[in-house]
Amino acid sequence: MVAVHTTIAILIVVGLIIRFKVEPVIALVLGSLYLGLAGGVGFEGTVVAITTGFGDIMAEVGLLIGFGVVIGALLHASGAFHRLVEVLVAHLGATRLPYAMTSLLAVVMPSIYVDVQVVLASPVARSAAPRIGRHGLPLMASALGTGIFAGYVFVVPGLAAISIAGLLDVPLGTYLPYGVVIGLATALITTVIMRVVLRTGYWKPGTDEEPDEAMLAQEAEPEEARSGSEGAAEAEETRHFPERRLPLVVLFLPILVPLVLIAFAAFAELGGWSNAFIAFIGDANIALFIGLLGAYILARTTMGGRRTNDAMENGFHTTGEILLITGVGGSLGAVITETGLDSVLGDLFSAEAGTPVVLSVLLAWFVAAVLHLAIGSVSVAAITASGIIAPILDSIDVAPIGIGLAIASGAMFALQVNSNFFWMFKALLGLSTAGTLKTLTVVTSIASVISLPMVMVVALLVPV
Repeated sequence: MVAVHTTIAILIVVGLIIRFKVEPVIALVLGSLYLGLAGGVGFEGTVVAITTGFGDIMAEVGLLIGFGVVIGALLHASGAFHRLVEVLVAHLGATRLPYAMTSLLAVVMPSIYVDVQVVLASPVARSAAPRIGRHGLPLMASALGTGIFAGYVFVVPGLAAISIAGLLDVPLGTYLPYGVVIGLATALITTVIMRVVLRTGYWKPGTDEEPDEAMLAQEAEPEEARSGSEGAAEAEETRHFPERRLPLVVLFLPILVPLVLIAFAAFAELGGWSNAFIAFIGDANIALFIGLLGAYILARTTMGGRRTNDAMENGFHTTGEILLITGVGGSLGAVITETGLDSVLGDLFSAEAGTPVVLSVLLAWFVAAVLHLAIGSVSVAAITASGIIAPILDSIDVAPIGIGLAIASGAMFALQVNSNFFWMFKALLGLSTAGTLKTLTVVTSIASVISLPMVMVVALLVPV
């Protein structure tokens, strides 16, 4: 019954938001309350799970969201994203932008922190979207979503990839080459499929796109946003703080430096030569604060104090909504965890050891997919599925790398409303709930299914 109640809770959330236009925060709390009470968590346990889940998510991503959104606001106001898009269009052409974005996120910048990736990449995606055409925003959003999660589960140092390899005793050197090939192929094929799907009447901008006022204000051209006495005041300030056209690579240091610091610390830990200082500067919160500090200094240098403050105010405005809805999304995930669904799945599937290769891979994929649908966290689903299957791994006639990749493939299936990332993605890309389901949920489902045959090939060819 736990699985049934979890399904009902998710349907309640989706139905209230899409059918009855209820605010997502209210729908998420109602879904959490239903599941907690119906799933046997109890009155007190439900309240504790909701509040603890909110607090845990805020402790994990609160500063990341705040710092990342403000960095994006400052870089957008400085024209950095506009210039980057110009360079990409000039060298790649508008039609290749989604493929460049998804490849970059999947292979070159697979991050331990998917939240960092989305807050830093979403402004680039929004800025590039108009260059691609009528369906530029959903296509760029789809490319962003599939790239982030294909890298997260398949490519080291993605947290899910490292966790699966560690729990199943698969050497990272073995996991990496297979993961890179499957991750990149999955991201590119999924993006191509979405491009074809979007040529139909699938996307409805009026109901699928929903940028908030702060986002629209942030993305307005400075010349259009200022006139009259305000323009005179800025002209006066410009004489004291002249605008400077810095090299593009310098403008993007607030993004590049945090990513380098985080990746450096991750590899240092994997290599066993980390220390307290490396761990400190590689912590995502500290790394992003360093990026924010750099973005602020660059903004003051290129735009002056007034426009810098305006950009930061817009970033703060956008941050508030994202934090609230992200935290409540974490509450639903915490309630689901408290129902003990992972134990139910473990008891259900543990007796299936000793099955043939194809069925074993499908089983591993299915366990991870169901866990992700229920829990709402790719990493937790991957870790839990690995924990369930690891004890019976010796009795499965499949190489551990095959089972690990199957878990990775299943763990990203159908990321939806019980994930805090879903709500971050929605707000940062300026999508409605329906639009986020049509992009993020659909592409993670497609990517999961697309990658499965490739995983099957590896499982059949690699000896046990």
